[in-house]
Formats: sequence, C-alpha cells, structure tokens
Amino acid sequence: MLVQLAIRDFAIVDALDLDLHAGMTAITGETGAGKSILLDCLGFVLGWRGRADLVRTGAARGEVTAEFALSPDHPARAVLAEAGLPEEDTLILRRVNGADGRKTAWVNDRRVSGEVLRQLSATLVELHGQHDDRGLLDARGHRDMLDAFGGLAAARAEVRAAWRARAEAQAALERAEAALAGIRAEEDFLRHAVAELDALDPQP
Repeated sequence: MLVQLAIRDFAIVDALDLDLHAGMTAITGETGAGKSILLDCLGFVLGWRGRADLVRTGAARGEVTAEFALSPDHPARAVLAEAGLPEEDTLILRRVNGADGRKTAWVNDRRVSGEVLRQLSATLVELHGQHDDRGLLDARGHRDMLDAFGGLAAARAEVRAAWRARAEAQAALERAEAALAGIRAEEDFLRHAVAELDALDPQP
C-alpha cells in the first residue's frame, strides 16, 4: 500500500508531502489543479518514462519519493530478492531527474536501475484508465498472465530460486577462479625468484 508520496521541484510543485491511509482515497479538483501531475510523479518514481521538462523551472533537479508498506507475502519481495536487495516491511523508492535529463534511482537507499523500478511497479501499482485494453499489448505482462492461467506460480518460484542459486554459484566459481589465478601468478614469481637465487649460488 502507498503510504506517502513526497515531491520536490517537479513540474509546478515546489514541495509536497502527501500522506495516504488505509481505505479509498479520492483526489478531486478542477482541470489544471494538478491531479495529473501527482500521477506523473508516481509513475516517475516507479520507473516510467520521465521528461527533463518536468523539472520545475529554475531548479537543478526534481525528486520524487514514494513509501510503500509491504505485507509478508507481497510479490514485491520476490523482485527485491531477485535483485539482491534487502526485504523490509517498508519499501522506499526515490528517483531524481536532473534538468539535463539524467535520472538516478534508489530502493531503500540502494542504487538501482530503472528496470528494477519497473519490475517493482508491476507489483505495487495497478493503473486503470479508458484505454485499459492496450495493456494487453505490453509484452512484459504476457508471461505473468500465461503463468497465472496455467497455475504455475509454485513452479515459477522454484525456477526463480534455482536460477538465483545458479547465479550465486557462478559468482562463487568466478571468485574462486580469480583467486586461483592470483595464486598461480604468485607461484610463478616465486619459482622464478628461487631459480635466480639458485643460478647465483651465493656462498657464506
């Protein structure tokens, strides 16, 4: 659940802290009041495309922070685990957009890519609009729908765990091979040094 949305120097917003509570929240207002800007800010911190011109005029950068409360079985935890990020009950996303268009993102103060944010957004926010049917064209959701239709959630979790274990084993193997290469290089140096001393044949 979205708990708080904090916006700094974004579009026409100087500073805004929006606290949300359990239950339904309705944001209303006349045209131009800024409702769409809130949605743009939420989308930006979730990894959706952001434009450099959304940074408030005169500001060096715009920043959006979103805080979510995660239940013990929330699907976002699987994304965090796969990305090697710590799993906590509170999930804080922060994304900065520079006036030059460069973007930087953090998840619980750990630097992440925009792709990780987009993977999290699929588990955190469900957006409905008048063109909902177009979401079926997003290839990123096809696997989820297919797995859900086939009842493959358990098998998918098993494959994810196996893939993670394989990646960890591969990383451990690479570290061991690098250490072995270093030891062999040191052995070659020591053998060369001993051979030179033997050839020198120093005497008392």
